[in-house]
Amino acid sequence: MSAAERRPPFPPFSEETARVKVKAAEDAWNSRDPDRVAGAYTEDSQWRNRDEFIRGRAEIKLFLERKWARELDYRLRKDLWAFAGRRIAVRFQYEWHDATGRWFRSYGNELWEFEDNGLMRRREASINDVPIRAEERRFASATWLTDDLPLR
Repeated sequence: MSAAERRPPFPPFSEETARVKVKAAEDAWNSRDPDRVAGAYTEDSQWRNRDEFIRGRAEIKLFLERKWARELDYRLRKDLWAFAGRRIAVRFQYEWHDATGRWFRSYGNELWEFEDNGLMRRREASINDVPIRAEERRFASATWLTDDLPLR
C-alpha cells in the first residue's frame, strides 16, 4: 500500500464507524489471508501479540503465516468494547485446533490506534488459550448463532 491509500472508516470514530472497523477486521482475520490482513496496517505498524513484538507489514505477514499454520480451522469473533478519537478497544474469542486435533478457545483484548488514512499503526493484544472439547465449540458453523460473546 502506498501512503496515498485510504481504508475507511477514518478517525475520529463514532460508535457506528468503530463497529464497521471491528467487523471489517473480523472478516479479514477469518479469511486467514495474511496479505489481506496485513494490508489494513501501516507499513511501519507496531504490534505486541502475546509476548511477541512485531514491526511492519512484512513481519505481520510472516507472523500470520506461522499462526495459521499452527492454529487450524481458525474462527474468530470480535466485539467493540470502547472507542475514542483514533483508538478502538476490542474483546475477542476464537477457536482453533492443533495438529493433533485438540481444540482451544482463545480469549483476548486488543487496543488499536489508527492513522488519519484509516490504517492501523498500533495493535496490542493480550490472549489466553483454554482447552475445549470439540462439542463445546461456539463458532463451528459458517454463520453465527448469536452476537453474544459469553465470558466463558
